[in-house]
Amino acid sequence: MSPVATAAQWVEGARLRTLPAAIAPVIAGTGVAAYVDAVIWWRAALALVVGLAMQVGVNYANDYSDGIRGTDDVRVGPLRLVGSGVATPKSVKLAAFACFGIGAVAGLALAAVTTWWLLLVGVAAIAAAWTYTGGPSPYGYRALGDVSVFLFFGLVAVLGTVYVQTGGLGWAAWAAAIAIGALACAILMANNLRDIATDITSDKRTLAVLLGDARTRIAYVALIALPLALAIALAITETPWALLAAAGLALAIPALRAVLSGATGRALIVVLKTTGLAELAYAALLAVGLAIAAA
Repeated sequence: MSPVATAAQWVEGARLRTLPAAIAPVIAGTGVAAYVDAVIWWRAALALVVGLAMQVGVNYANDYSDGIRGTDDVRVGPLRLVGSGVATPKSVKLAAFACFGIGAVAGLALAAVTTWWLLLVGVAAIAAAWTYTGGPSPYGYRALGDVSVFLFFGLVAVLGTVYVQTGGLGWAAWAAAIAIGALACAILMANNLRDIATDITSDKRTLAVLLGDARTRIAYVALIALPLALAIALAITETPWALLAAAGLALAIPALRAVLSGATGRALIVVLKTTGLAELAYAALLAVGLAIAAA
């Protein structure tokens, strides 16, 4: 009999701890929209659907691809559906494409009311989500995952959210996009720092594997510091209220301590959670600051 995962296992396999990386760009982008023009809430809601669907979809896609390759046979982190044997590869693959389909429908609606070139962005995003660990030559195994996360969960997500509401982009949008992209990369960096040993065994060459343990920890700190610098830059060039975003980074202090103290294995799982919360808080407080400045 084929394994049938429970609802709770499907939820765990969706990796809810990663969802701040999908929510934060929409919040930050909507804050920028409020600052430079006006918020169009239904478009912001559709952008959120796109982000959440793509995040859960890529999580399931990675679960499927890593599972069939055997990368997840020995794992420290949260449950993987295929690797643990609680769900069939086919069912996880279908779940991934169902999520991509939901995101595509929401993206199509946004393209229909703004510009059709957004469809090309959507196609690229789905292709990037699948080939991260899927296909014959997954780029996530060649140290390019961080580039993709920065691009799609930073630049594309934030700038796209701003564009569909305002029809334009400016310095505030780019600063927010770079900051959110850096924090999304910090989440991935923490994840890959935890998995360096098992990734080496599986011949998975992430950026963390190439950098090594010590330099990966330095890179994580730099990815937290960059959003702080951008919040200060926005405070100088746009509005002092942008400094509110810096307060959100206080949530990353326990994560920074854990990384700098040399934490390994399961001790790094909490780093993923606190980094995600810090990204969400940064986005929310930046949006509040920009909205206050616009009022």
